[in-house]
Amino acid sequence: MKNSTGQDIAEALGLLLRRSTRARLYTHLTEGLGEAVDDLTYPVLSGLARTGPSSAADLGREIGLDRTTVTRRADRLEQAGLLRRRPDPADGRATLLALTDEGRAVIAATRQRLAAGIEDSLATWPQDDAQAFARLLRRFLDDGPFAAGRD
Repeated sequence: MKNSTGQDIAEALGLLLRRSTRARLYTHLTEGLGEAVDDLTYPVLSGLARTGPSSAADLGREIGLDRTTVTRRADRLEQAGLLRRRPDPADGRATLLALTDEGRAVIAATRQRLAAGIEDSLATWPQDDAQAFARLLRRFLDDGPFAAGRD
């Protein structure tokens, strides 16, 4: 029996989203960027780049880790000067994690590496196909099962 398009996409997404795939990608993206930056701490940096200053609990929900794990990884990144803790202006008892200039530079480097890797992967594709893939992937993310507000 032939798979449906939905099954084909679901299988591909399963491979893309599995932990080992992400760990391999994060290892490649963070290579040579300092001892504190690795496949474990990268999601904290990347999450802060997306959310802006955030509590460990809120960031944990964003990146799929518990608050304690985020805090431990943030400690390493803070010691390396890539993030800092600051008081939450909305709650004087709470602390926000925020990227430093050095942390933003690391994220810029990883995003450049990711974009270059994608460009390399698409280099043999006809340009129209690569552009269509980018457009349709964005449409799928905006309108499909991963769209904001969908449960």
